[in-house]
Amino acid sequence: MSSTSLNTSLIKQEAKRLGFLSCGVSRADFLEAEATRLEQWLKSGFHGSMGYMERHFDKRLDPRKLVPGAKSVVSLLYNYFPEETQPQGSYKISKYAYGEDYHYVVKDKLKALMNYITEEIGAVEGRVFVDSAPVLEKAWAAKSGLGWLGKNTNLISKQVGSFFFLAELIIDLPLEADGPVTDHCGQCTACIDACPTQAIVAPYVVDGSKCISHLTIELKDAIPTDFSGQMDDWMFGCDVCQDVCPWNRFSKPHQEERFKPKPELFQKDKAQWREMTQEVFDVLFDKSPVQRTRYTGLMRNIKFLEE
Repeated sequence: MSSTSLNTSLIKQEAKRLGFLSCGVSRADFLEAEATRLEQWLKSGFHGSMGYMERHFDKRLDPRKLVPGAKSVVSLLYNYFPEETQPQGSYKISKYAYGEDYHYVVKDKLKALMNYITEEIGAVEGRVFVDSAPVLEKAWAAKSGLGWLGKNTNLISKQVGSFFFLAELIIDLPLEADGPVTDHCGQCTACIDACPTQAIVAPYVVDGSKCISHLTIELKDAIPTDFSGQMDDWMFGCDVCQDVCPWNRFSKPHQEERFKPKPELFQKDKAQWREMTQEVFDVLFDKSPVQRTRYTGLMRNIKFLEE
């Protein structure tokens, strides 16, 4: 076995031991096909209020601009599918936000993997990324064979569905690259048909400005009244296009203690959510992704759902 093959095998074995669902490798090259798609998506205004998507265009497409001398992009999946979900009839938050913020949890795992690489393989330079820099995570994961980009533009795996976080190591170590897998959406349009705000404007194209996740998390201004009555009781994020995806019948509950929800999250009815104080918010959503909206943002969302 060559050193490249051996190093690739070692990294994948350690990723599995650390609890990652899967691990794939791509060469750190320019993402040529994605450049055209990203440019068209931005020109169409589908990024909504996410102005940061227009910045660092070249860095999004070339990992060597993020890590000089980069040779490989190691893509990883980390499960967040919960054992139980919120009861019907209350306001909803996306499953990924039930527990502790994934940025901390997954980054700890990535740092452990990076430490392992330097200890076992040698002086390897690189950076770890968890939704925290201009990296086209889904494109890299698809390129490395971890799944395909579905019609809802989420990465989908035949083995485990799509309820997982994406993460990357960009390193200057040459590794054996994996190839992409084929698209298995077929004739299915479940995600397109079910989207409450018709944000999936065409197969494989999402107008982010219409997406409930954008409206409840990213948008800092008032939610446009056009969406009144279309929000399906989502107060933070939205899981509809994943919930209806047939491939998510293969999702299995995660084993990550830090993602487990506080019991109170499942015990509140709509009236209790409407009456929530800043103090209750701070305790319930301590270290949670929901902190991103702040108390005022979440209450804005709840008030909009009532209108």
